[in-house]
Amino acid sequence: MTAGPVRRIVILGGGTAGWAAAAAMAKFGDGRDFDITVIDSSEIGTVGVGEASVPNIRNFNAWLGLGELDFIASTRGTFKLGIEFVDWRTTGTRFFHPFGRYGVDLEDVDFHQCLARARAAGFDAPLEAFSLPIAMARQDRFSQPVSDPRSPLSDYGYAYHFDAGLYAKRLRRYAVERNVKHLDRRVAGAAMKDNGHVDALLFDDGNRFEADLFIDCSGFRGLLIEGALKTGYDDWTHWLPCDRAVALPCRRAGSALEPYTHATAREAGWTWRIPLQHRVGNGYVYCSAFLDDQAAIDRLTGAMESDPLAEPNLLRFVTGTRKQFWNGNCVALGLAGGFIEPLESTSINLVHRALSTLMEYFPDTGFDPRLQAVANRRMRLETEHIRDFIILHYKASQRRDTAFWRQCADMTIPDSLALKMDAYRAAGHLLQFEAESFKPESWLTLFEGLGLLPETVEPLAGQIDACELTGPLNAMRASVVQAAQQAMPHAAFIERFCPAPAE
Repeated sequence: MTAGPVRRIVILGGGTAGWAAAAAMAKFGDGRDFDITVIDSSEIGTVGVGEASVPNIRNFNAWLGLGELDFIASTRGTFKLGIEFVDWRTTGTRFFHPFGRYGVDLEDVDFHQCLARARAAGFDAPLEAFSLPIAMARQDRFSQPVSDPRSPLSDYGYAYHFDAGLYAKRLRRYAVERNVKHLDRRVAGAAMKDNGHVDALLFDDGNRFEADLFIDCSGFRGLLIEGALKTGYDDWTHWLPCDRAVALPCRRAGSALEPYTHATAREAGWTWRIPLQHRVGNGYVYCSAFLDDQAAIDRLTGAMESDPLAEPNLLRFVTGTRKQFWNGNCVALGLAGGFIEPLESTSINLVHRALSTLMEYFPDTGFDPRLQAVANRRMRLETEHIRDFIILHYKASQRRDTAFWRQCADMTIPDSLALKMDAYRAAGHLLQFEAESFKPESWLTLFEGLGLLPETVEPLAGQIDACELTGPLNAMRASVVQAAQQAMPHAAFIERFCPAPAE
């Protein structure tokens, strides 16, 4: 049979992943005569704990045409300049992972190499002194970047904190306005074609729903990608042993509104704190081999700034990824495709990256396996690089105070991560591989923050007279301080430009 264009697309599951897929397909399908249907059941809840993001969400929203200030208001959101990590290197320490670069390069030598060269000669300054996002975050300030490229306020990244349920509703409204249909039905399984592809969804009342392309957003169970297609799953818990999480919202105490996420290392994992306009999202990601559920709930509530607004939401997961995110005529997104703990807020980013990859290699009804192989390779690499970045938080920590942290210190790590760590230790090299979500400055943040120091600098940096670096480095520090003072208090920015509607 001759292959033709994909027309009928079914998205199994709602939530943020499902409605992001629906919105993206509606936008991408403009002029392509798509017939798009989201099928989910109101009887099945969504996980919805992902309330923080990385800067790529701005590109996705802008592509859809969602205005930034309207988005923040409608999701009761706030801005995010990065993540503060507390007690990760050792208890009593903290460092900040900003969205943006540090300093500027000097004499065609990377900034961090110049700083290392100057430090070796006695220059004393922390890395964070050269980051504008950190300077603003420390003062609870925020402003959108200005258009003047000469200004320090023109060049930094940021992301968002938001209510994931409200984001899903906003995406749903966008999709429905563009003729995406929605069915509230419970799916019992799938009928298969002779070639091993999915033919139709089977409802529990015996009816069926056929399509050309199926996008599986059915959560951890992966009803199509695993239940029907038996794609297989790579378990990464030997590297990332946390297997449970508990989430609890509470009221925000005080008038301060931090433009950053908190991630605090605990005895068997870590806790998050995500400030929204109307509440604070809190959670504890932990390893059940070292901490039971009730103890995790007790630790979390004890660390919260006010009483819980809901009952604890307990989640169980297996860190890892499907062996293929695209199998035949089925693409898995979100939890159906795999799970990496939200330490660096990458869950929604992986949904957006998978959608981008699907659109770049969008199939016809022949579903050419050669294109699927390329797409699967890209997503596999991207996921593995994120995995490595998360592992680094645990492996490079100097904590040995509990059995959990001692296990993390003793674990073997992927060769790809070992290569990055060795290159940095040797001469401060920041390796970048294909399909990386995190830029070199993010890896630098983790290496420096966790106490991994280079033994020397690269040859070009070694040729610079260290005394000549003091003036430019001090000027950079002063520029950061001055620019941060020009930003508005974050709470005032929200109140003026994007306050949430009254409940």
